[in-house]
Parts: sequence; C-alpha cells; structure tokens
Amino acid sequence: MKLAMIGLGRMGGNMVKRLMQGDHEVVAFDVDAAPGQALAAEFNNVSTASNLSDVIKQLPSPRVIWVMVPHQFVDGTISNLLEAGLEAGDLIIDGGNSNYKDGQRRGNELAEKGILFADCGTSGGVWGLQNGYSLMIGGEKAAIDLIAPALTTMASDNGKGWGHMGPVGSGHFVKMVHNGIEYGMMQAFAEGYEIMKAKEEFDLDMHQISRVWQHGSVVSSWLLDLTGDALEQDVELSSLSDWMDDSGEGRWTVNESIDLGIPAPVLTLALQMRFRSRQKDAYAGKIVNAQRAGFGGHAIKPAVKK
Repeated sequence: MKLAMIGLGRMGGNMVKRLMQGDHEVVAFDVDAAPGQALAAEFNNVSTASNLSDVIKQLPSPRVIWVMVPHQFVDGTISNLLEAGLEAGDLIIDGGNSNYKDGQRRGNELAEKGILFADCGTSGGVWGLQNGYSLMIGGEKAAIDLIAPALTTMASDNGKGWGHMGPVGSGHFVKMVHNGIEYGMMQAFAEGYEIMKAKEEFDLDMHQISRVWQHGSVVSSWLLDLTGDALEQDVELSSLSDWMDDSGEGRWTVNESIDLGIPAPVLTLALQMRFRSRQKDAYAGKIVNAQRAGFGGHAIKPAVKK
C-alpha cells in the first residue's frame, strides 16, 4: 500500500524503514528535509514532499497519512493537513503518545468532515526497526481495514504484534496503561537491585545476577536484558544520574485510576519515585535510566562529576 509518514524522528524514520520490508510505498515528510532525503536516497519506494500539499498530491484516494509527531504538535499538523486538501474518506493515524481524550476529540471533529481517524499506541522504541513494534490501534473498522497491511508489516512476530483495541481513543488508552505498568516493572527491578547492592557483606555481582535471572527465571524479560547490558558496561552506572523523567502517560494512568476509583498503588508509587529522583541521587534511579536508554533511546541526564 502507499501511505505518508509525517514526522521522521527517532520513531517515524525507523517505521518508514520497517515499512520498506513489506514493499510499501511511503511519502516521507518532516519539517527538517534532511531525514526524508536520506530515506529517499536509501530506498526506491520512498519519495519526499516539499510541503503537506505535496504530500496530499502524491497519495492515491483514499489517502492514508500516519502522523508521528510529539503530542503537542498533532492538532496543528491535522489542521495543516485539512488546509492542504484532505477529503472525505481519507484517514489520519496519530501514532504518537497522545492523551486518549484528545484522540476522541480529534476523531469526533474529523468525523464531521467525513475523514477517518485512528489512534495508535506504539511500543518498541529504538528497537522497533529490528524487532518490530507492538501496535495498539483504535478506530472504526473502515479505518483499520485501510491501514491493516502497514500494521502487519510494522508489527513484531510476523505481524502478530498489533491489534484493533476498539473505537477511537482505545488505542492510546491501552498504551497509556501499558506505560503505567512499565513504570511499575522498572521500579520493582530498580528497588531489588538497590537492596542487593546495599548488602555489602555478600559483595554481589549485579551483572552476574542479571545474566542468571535471564535464564529460566520468572522475572526474565526485555527490561532485565537491558539492565544486564548496562551493568556489563559499567556495574556502577557511573555515567548516569538518577534523575528520572516521565513522559506523561504514567501520570495519565494514575489520574484515570483515580477517576475510575480503581486502586493502583504500585503504578502510583512508581510515578512518585520518579518525582523523588529529581531531589536526591539514588542507584535505583540509575537502574531505571539504564533501562529507558536501552529500550527507547530516551535522553538521559548525565551524572554530575564531583
């Protein structure tokens, strides 16, 4: 199929490369022309566009446009696409980390114009190009049918890593909860490692422990793999600070638990520990940062030399 990818950053650019594995055609656009030009030079099936009007002209009807920009720029991008000439029956997919309530609003606004909208929670980070992505998408069946071939190519495990979650908003809702769970899992590892490191009489080898746990342990996981990789390089994680950022989805998950009256103490405390990390150094924070840098390529604040 032929579609457009708007936003060619850390995720969008790799998703274009992943789409090339399925022989799709992609019109690539970014406010910075360089990433699109590089993709077009590497792949015959990638073309570039000088502006959004050019994107529209290059796509067959119904047009399929995947928007992969930071959540604060989604509304502006959609507005510009409408001005550029989107028509009834065309489809916009928001694949970034938007709040699901914004997705519901956008879906309703676009439906009034006859334009389809889907919200796709995207997990896989910088490893998605190699391993494929986990894609959680919400929207009408007509929208899902249009984008399904591309989803199958981008998803992990030969296309098994995607699913239609439900109506508009459900994709980002599920991804929001996914990230909340992720916070809890990362914090549990971090606290466990800090306890072991504090038991000085045993002089435990943190890297060895991570490698042993990777084989046959109930806690074996990708997060543990990333922890082991980081500890192999530097068991003290001396290049990392313990200052932990949060992308917002953990907060949204906790807020949703409050609105629904559903207890979520683990997820809530994991979020609170990220706030705590900004006040005092701790080895646990370095463990989480090693994981975040490994799976998502997130910017990590370096340690301050004393």
